[in-house]
Amino acid sequence: MADQKIKKIIIVGAGPSGLILAILLAQSDIPVLLLDAALVPNDNPRAAHYAPSSVRELRRCGVLAEVQQEGFIPEGVCWRKPDGEVLGGIKSDPSNPDSMVCLPLDRLILILLRRLGELANAELRWGWNVVGVKGTEEGDREASVTAVVKGGEKVVEKADYVVGCDGANSSIRKCLFGDSYPGETLSSQIIATNVFYDFHRFQYWDSQFIIHPTDWYMAAKITPSGLWRVTYGDIPGLTTEQYLERQEMRFEQILPGHPKKGEYRVVNRSPYKLQQRCVGQMRKGRVLLAADAAHLCNPFGGMGLTGGIADISTLFDCLLAIHTSLTTDAILDKYSEVRIKKWKEVIDPSSRANFRRIWDEEEGVRREREEYLERCRTMESNVELRKVIFASTYMLDEDMTPYFTKPTS
Repeated sequence: MADQKIKKIIIVGAGPSGLILAILLAQSDIPVLLLDAALVPNDNPRAAHYAPSSVRELRRCGVLAEVQQEGFIPEGVCWRKPDGEVLGGIKSDPSNPDSMVCLPLDRLILILLRRLGELANAELRWGWNVVGVKGTEEGDREASVTAVVKGGEKVVEKADYVVGCDGANSSIRKCLFGDSYPGETLSSQIIATNVFYDFHRFQYWDSQFIIHPTDWYMAAKITPSGLWRVTYGDIPGLTTEQYLERQEMRFEQILPGHPKKGEYRVVNRSPYKLQQRCVGQMRKGRVLLAADAAHLCNPFGGMGLTGGIADISTLFDCLLAIHTSLTTDAILDKYSEVRIKKWKEVIDPSSRANFRRIWDEEEGVRREREEYLERCRTMESNVELRKVIFASTYMLDEDMTPYFTKPTS
């Protein structure tokens, strides 16, 4: 049998996806070099909710117990009118071992970094700005990256494969495809905030979407200490400074209790546009893309983070199968095909529907919303429907073993 063992993999990007992939590989005796352009870990809380399929990967990394200890299991998610009336909701099942867990990404990253540090065949280098990549041609026997390090020195590192997990502005993707990132920027203007405010005083669940054509928003508790993520919309066409100036007025307009400045404490504020994008291929020779480096979607419903970790799950299974001679590296073409199909058929349409459901009053959307909320109400007493809905959270996963092709002698 031909020797398929992988001697080294370079991962670019020490965010959650890059760290999870590095841990899974290193645990399986595949040497990993993890590179990140930043000098320190990202301390922005960002996303915080990990769906059941992502929880399984945290368990595979050996960090789930610590994540659950530092975070919490949210009680569920509901949809409300601006006056607080609950229109429908989905309660969590704490007895489910894969039940959703909540912990801000900056704290998850610290846990993953500690776990990575326990593994002898994993190395992490901060301050390595990758500016070039090779190994993109069919038949190439190795891959390499060129990185600019301290003092402007250029350094080349070689490996069997290079994986770009370096986010929406991925240097690896730009090395492969230039500025091309197929898709669109949605017209809606979003402002994401992290704020200490007692939403539970108004009988709010741990997560909810408020439905309204202009005053829609999402409010979700993200730490046990009471930090909440509030993401709301505003009129388009203003400057960043103008959106930040309007934040106090918007909070008083839309939040329960109509709080004034001083009745809450804002920790972060960030205006941004929503993106729906996906590359045409996630493999080029010995260079691969995953997570935000390969596809983007709006954050409503958590499909971006969940989809990125699902990429990592699939890619790890493929690389481990190559390493253990269960298949050839042709499986990586199937990885690209499967993950792009998941984005097109699940992530993109689901995330768009999740977003439109909270503000769009077009007749078809209103009808879909009421049908969706009716299913949520039915779930409260229908155990079988609840099981079906929870099982659907694994729809982003893919069993790759049917695609394995045994290496020849």
